[in-house]
Amino acid sequence: MDAKQTVMVNTFTNGILDPAEDMLGPVKDGGHILANTAPGCWGPMITPCLRGGHEVTKPVYVEGAEPGDAIAVTIHSIQVTSIATSSGNDLPVDGRFLGDPFIAVHCPGCGTMYPDTVIQGIGPEAIRCANCGEDVAPFIFTNGYTMAFSEEDQIGITLPKEQAETVAKDGKSYMNTPENSVQNPIVTFAPHDLVGVISRMRPFLGQLGTTPSKATPDSHNAGDFGSFLVGAPHDYAVTQEELHEHRTDGHMDISRVRAGATLICPVKVPGGGIYLGDMHAMQGDGEIAGHTADVAGIVHLQVHVLKGVTLKGPVLLPNEEDLPYTARPLSEKEKAAAKRLAEKWSVREPETSLPVSFIGTGPTLNDATNSGLERAARFFQVSVPEIMNRATITGSIEIGRHPGVVTVTFLAPERYLKKTGLYEQAVKQYPNA
Repeated sequence: MDAKQTVMVNTFTNGILDPAEDMLGPVKDGGHILANTAPGCWGPMITPCLRGGHEVTKPVYVEGAEPGDAIAVTIHSIQVTSIATSSGNDLPVDGRFLGDPFIAVHCPGCGTMYPDTVIQGIGPEAIRCANCGEDVAPFIFTNGYTMAFSEEDQIGITLPKEQAETVAKDGKSYMNTPENSVQNPIVTFAPHDLVGVISRMRPFLGQLGTTPSKATPDSHNAGDFGSFLVGAPHDYAVTQEELHEHRTDGHMDISRVRAGATLICPVKVPGGGIYLGDMHAMQGDGEIAGHTADVAGIVHLQVHVLKGVTLKGPVLLPNEEDLPYTARPLSEKEKAAAKRLAEKWSVREPETSLPVSFIGTGPTLNDATNSGLERAARFFQVSVPEIMNRATITGSIEIGRHPGVVTVTFLAPERYLKKTGLYEQAVKQYPNA
């Protein structure tokens, strides 16, 4: 099939990223992907036929991408289309799943695995098994809210009981879920523990990446949630070695993966298989509640294949304003001051550098930090202590998701970037550096 300049995406997986499944496209190297994404987290979490905890787009094949390459994904725009959503902290319901409530749900009434469901009324008991009528939702809120948005003003506000129930009665319309989405709208639960809370919107993608080389539940394509697959009692169990080998860390929940940023993703299957979803309206560092305001939206991406750039995990080039203070490119005034200081102290070759953020993931934040440091050191063929020093004085360690996603950000020397094939992308991202 001839590669297309633009590929439109509005179809979704069943929650499993499977390299054996056909991909959409192909899209040309340098081409564009336009996607209507479905809300992540809570809607899929109360839809047992979805086996991954999310509902991400079907992957797109990128022309020329082969294992061992990387794909640079530039996010040109993200637009929220939901009018309202619900979210909050979760509590799994015992007796309704096999080992993992995100993946292997069974009906407590008839025992059906991955049962189809119907919605009967509103509230936390509204999701019913289509076979026997039993309450089958594997999660409830410990503290939840319903939030309405003013996209024009980029503001959200949490709603009182009556308004939350109004939204719940017409959930798909208020959440504006895409036509091919099968998830139950989480606003059906009508949570209203927080009322009148105002939050600024700054949408980003919680899921963006390439397809793993082994069938993997989408929300577990990372080192923290993925650790729950090790030795699990369901069909998607892996060994620790398999998790390390096959995952691509597309589920990051890093709020800096937003419009204007570029994410460089490892390629582990032919064509890469770019997928996306789990759009959030806003979030601070860490997603500490476990979830944030999941929304539907429209996303415009552009992809470029980086031949021979072999990564163990994603590398993020954030918007300059999202960089830690110490990792921002030097201004002309600062460069002049640095030159004078170098001359004073006879430093013959002061470094010229550009920012990079290596993604690290693991079961804990400490493990994730070690992962990010090791990935950066291995990629640049230097020691971990060197990366530690650079991240300390020219960067920062920032939390993407609790319990185990971080960014290791620092100013990387131009010679490192040129040697490894990232220089062109970094200069493109930071043209005034």
